[in-house]
Amino acid sequence: MPNTPRTPIEHAGPVLVLGGTGKTGRRIVSRLKGKGIDTRIGSRAARPAFDWHDPAGWDAALSGMRAVYISYTPDLAVPAAKDAIRALVQRANAHGVKHLVLLSGRGEPDAQASERIVQESGMDWTIVRASWFNQNFSEGEFLPLVLSGNITLPVGNVREPFIDADDIADVAVAALTETGHADEVYEVTGPRLMTFADVASDLAAATGRAVQFTRIPSDDFFQGLRQAGAPDDQIWLLDYLFTNVLDGRNEYLTDGVQRALGRPPKDFSEFARETAGTPLWRDAA
Repeated sequence: MPNTPRTPIEHAGPVLVLGGTGKTGRRIVSRLKGKGIDTRIGSRAARPAFDWHDPAGWDAALSGMRAVYISYTPDLAVPAAKDAIRALVQRANAHGVKHLVLLSGRGEPDAQASERIVQESGMDWTIVRASWFNQNFSEGEFLPLVLSGNITLPVGNVREPFIDADDIADVAVAALTETGHADEVYEVTGPRLMTFADVASDLAAATGRAVQFTRIPSDDFFQGLRQAGAPDDQIWLLDYLFTNVLDGRNEYLTDGVQRALGRPPKDFSEFARETAGTPLWRDAA
């Protein structure tokens, strides 16, 4: 159970959810609205719009907000992230924002540099530190590989404690709506260390189809991405993650979900069974 008693924040909103249409953001928006909390989506398509590359619109998005969930796109590892987070924190402070919740990256020194900016902001803060999501295989870059039945990636037998986006959203919503989460770093993992071969085995069991993992050379993988028309920033990010993060540094479990929510995290096999019942994988050849 959590070490600190949790009680609902009486006036939890309004909340700005940056990346409010992404994997974690849309889940957070749905949960906040379900609690009746005034919620503003921060995206380029929203009104007011929020674009990390156009600070001119930030003031309108931040105006009147009590708290902000920060998901930086494409990743806090990119060189521009620190300056953007610093500028956002300054604007948020000027608008009287009380609490910042930052989605950060496990084992990423550049992400931790952005964490320090948030931690030194003078506002309440909560860090949710995560790495590879279960949803990378259903909503992200690896979905086409799952559908093909062959997960071909440039990685060996490194084990990763894949975390579910629903668990990340639950932790973030708890931080935004309950007392007792200020100045906490929640490093969140799933309950099991898994290789990508383990992932393929769980996917095969859940879908009833043949799904295998094949290790391929990095040059072949990234050349394939370029030929498929993947943007340069996506290729750079995947190269960074495979080369600098998926090297064994995160091969351990943490208790972030348990500490924040008082329950264990979702296992990958449960995620796979749930997703197998949706159209995402059901109609794959």
